[in-house]
Amino acid sequence: MTLTPIREEIDEIDEQLIELYKKRMECSKKVAIYKMENGIPILNTEREKEVLDSVEARAGEYGPSARLLYATIMELSRALQHDMLGSGEQLKNEILCAENTVPYTDENVRVVCFGAEGAYAHKAAKKIFPNAAPVFRSPFREVFKAIMNGEADFGVIPIENSSAGSVTDVYDLMLQYRFYIAAAADIPVDHCLAARPGTKIEDVREVYSHPQALSQCSDFLNGHQGMTAKQFVSTAQAAKHVSESSEEGLAAICSEDAAQRHGLEVIRRGFQNNPNNTTRFIVVSRKLFIEPSADKISLCFALPHVTGSLYSALCRFAYHGLNLTKIESRPIYGKSFEYFFYLDFTGSAVNKDTMSLLCALSDEMVDFSFLGNYQEK
Repeated sequence: MTLTPIREEIDEIDEQLIELYKKRMECSKKVAIYKMENGIPILNTEREKEVLDSVEARAGEYGPSARLLYATIMELSRALQHDMLGSGEQLKNEILCAENTVPYTDENVRVVCFGAEGAYAHKAAKKIFPNAAPVFRSPFREVFKAIMNGEADFGVIPIENSSAGSVTDVYDLMLQYRFYIAAAADIPVDHCLAARPGTKIEDVREVYSHPQALSQCSDFLNGHQGMTAKQFVSTAQAAKHVSESSEEGLAAICSEDAAQRHGLEVIRRGFQNNPNNTTRFIVVSRKLFIEPSADKISLCFALPHVTGSLYSALCRFAYHGLNLTKIESRPIYGKSFEYFFYLDFTGSAVNKDTMSLLCALSDEMVDFSFLGNYQEK
C-alpha cells in the first residue's frame, strides 16, 4: 500500500471543507447584515462558548483540536463582520487626524528626560531632539507626570534592553497613562566602572547604578566577590552620588560621559555581559503623531480569562500577514492571574487591512488602547 490513495481521499475531503468554509463565511455576511439592522454587537461570547463546547463534545478524541479549529474560524468570521460594519470609527478618525510631523529639530520643543545629564536617556534625547534642552526627572513616574501636567511635550524613557530585557516599570506606566509613542531610538550601551581619582579596582567595595545596568553587568560583579551591587535611581545619578560621597571604595556603573561630568576616573571599560548591549528608548506624548515613514505599531489590551483567548487574538495578526515583534504581559492590579498585554508589530496604521484589524480589535477587546505608529530613529 502507498500513500497515494490516502492523499487522494484527503484531497477530496479538503475540497468539501473549502466549499463548506465558503458557505459558512457567506452566512457570516448575512449575520453581519442582520446585526447591523438590529443594532446587535458582533461579539457574542456566550453564543461562541456554546458552539465551542458543543464542537468539543461531539468531536470525541479530537475534541480539543476541533475546538481550536472552530475558534479560529469564528475569529475570522468576526473579522469579516467587522469589516462589513465599519467597526472602530472613533479609532479610525483618531488615526486619520493624527499629526504627521514630529518636531525633532525645533529648539523650542519641551522634552523631559529620565535620569540626569550624561545618562543614556540623555544621549537618546540628544539623538532624537538635537536642538532641544531637556529637563530631567526620576524615577520614571515623574517623567509621565511632567507630560500629564503639561510641563513637557515629549518624554524620553528606556523601555527595553538587549541583555536585561524589558523595563517593567515603564510598561506598567504605559498601561496606566496610555500616552502615545511618537518615536523610538536604539542606543548602544557601553558601560564603564568609574570612581574618584586614585581609586583602584581592588579598592572598590560598593558599586552603584540603576538596576538595569547592574543586571547588564552581573557577570563582572559576580566575578568580583568583594564588590556589592547597590541600586540607584539612574546611572548618571549614581555617578553623581559617588563623586559627592566622602566614603572610600565607592564606584558607579555609568556612561563615560557621566563619569567625565562628575569628575570620576574610569577604571574599567567594556565589561557588560553582552558586548552588543543596546537599550531601546521611546518618546511618549499626549498627542498622536503618525509620520508617513512610520513602520511599527504598539497597542495594549486585556483579554477575558478563558482558554485560548490570546491565541484567538493573535491569529488575526497572522491572518493579515503582520509580523509581531514584541509581546509583554503585565498583571492587572487587584485581579488574580489576569493580565494586560502590550504588543508591538510592524506595519502602517493607515494601511487598509491594518486599519480594519485595529478597528475590529478596538471594538472587541477589553480596555484596548492604540499606543502609536512610529519609526525608530
